[in-house]
Amino acid sequence: MKTIEGRQWASREDLVAHSGYSRDTLWKLWNDRRANGHPEAHDIDGVMHWDVEVWDDWFKEHCERPRDLSGVDRSGDPDEPLPPAGQARVLGVDLARITQYRKTPPPEWPDPVHTEQLTTRTREYRTRAQLWAWVDNPVSGFGTKGGRPTGPGAKTGEARTAARLRLAAEALAAMPDRKPGEVAAALAEQHGQSVDTWKRVITQARKQAQQ
Repeated sequence: MKTIEGRQWASREDLVAHSGYSRDTLWKLWNDRRANGHPEAHDIDGVMHWDVEVWDDWFKEHCERPRDLSGVDRSGDPDEPLPPAGQARVLGVDLARITQYRKTPPPEWPDPVHTEQLTTRTREYRTRAQLWAWVDNPVSGFGTKGGRPTGPGAKTGEARTAARLRLAAEALAAMPDRKPGEVAAALAEQHGQSVDTWKRVITQARKQAQQ
């Protein structure tokens, strides 16, 4: 990781080590950023990096999204290899969903335990245990309605962001002759969080004021 002005910045490889998830999973989360709200990247020496504190806050909310797993069938032999139709029944989804997963697998979608070569396609088998472990993994996103997190956790995050923006706007108005860094330092001393966090909030507040 790189430390710049007291902030830690992580490349994707750094996030792999930091989170414990694979590069493929993190890439899929990034690729779906319009729907899941993944933080934007910053170019450092030609390599994408993410603010670790910001990424951690997002990832926590992402994993705490309310999910409905009531349609998942938890019965049967955990080790039985199931064809796509059986996988769909366990997950409580249409067979088309499993077909789509084969083309564009979601994060942490398990590898097949067995494949069968048919005339026109390859049939993949997965066990119930694999499917249950996958739906129980919050990174999979299964059971959510998509989009940004909803529910109390997300509302708390949104309220916190709105409150910080309001405080930043009030501080800028009260200290028009002070530099943004000085205003950020004052906010950090009064309300907590790092100076760099408040610098980002101030930048966002100024953009909103100009719109």
